Amino acid sequence: MTEIRKVIYTTNAIESVNMSLRKITKNRGSFPSDEALVKLFYLALNNISKKWGMPIRDWKAALNRFTIQFEERMPQR
Repeated sequence: MTEIRKVIYTTNAIESVNMSLRKITKNRGSFPSDEALVKLFYLALNNISKKWGMPIRDWKAALNRFTIQFEERMPQR
């Protein structure tokens, strides 16, 4: 069961994006205009989206656990 938890907690994409944007705004302090903030978010989201192609860490172990735990729900190959 720990394999499943590990994958779920490490793949929460929304929280990851929020954390990255908070980190950027926290380091900058204040912005001269709303437009400056929008530009910064645009550039940050472009950089963040490049990481989305990465494979899910420890997916194989979680998939094995899903197969054991929920055998009747898993598609047959």
